[in-house]
Amino acid sequence: MSGDEAIDPGVPPSGTGCVECDDAGGWWFHLRRCAQCGHIGCCDDSPSKHATAHYRATGHPVIRSFEPGEEWFWNFAENELYNSGPELAPPACHPEDQPVPGPAGRVPANWADTLR
Repeated sequence: MSGDEAIDPGVPPSGTGCVECDDAGGWWFHLRRCAQCGHIGCCDDSPSKHATAHYRATGHPVIRSFEPGEEWFWNFAENELYNSGPELAPPACHPEDQPVPGPAGRVPANWADTLR
C-alpha cells in the first residue's frame, strides 16, 4: 500500500467516537481512524467531516474505517481505496453496541435528512 510510511500500527485509537464531535456535543454517521496518530474523526457523510479536516490540518494521509466488520483504508493523498492493510493496535472499531449514527442521545430525529 502506498503511504505505508504514514501508518503507525502501534498507535491505539484516540477513543470510541469522533474527538471533535464529542468535544462539541455533536454527532456522526460513521467513524474513521487516522492510521498514523489514531485520531478518530467522523466521515464525510457526517455533518462536520472531521476525518477529512484532520487530514487537511495534519497531512496524515491514511485512514481506516472504524466501523465493525470493515477493514478498508483510504489514502487521501493518493485518492485510493485499499480493501485491507496492516493490522492496527486494538480496538479495530467502535464498540459494537454503539449506535450508527451515534452517539446515543445526540442524534437528531431528522438525521437522515442531513446526510449529503
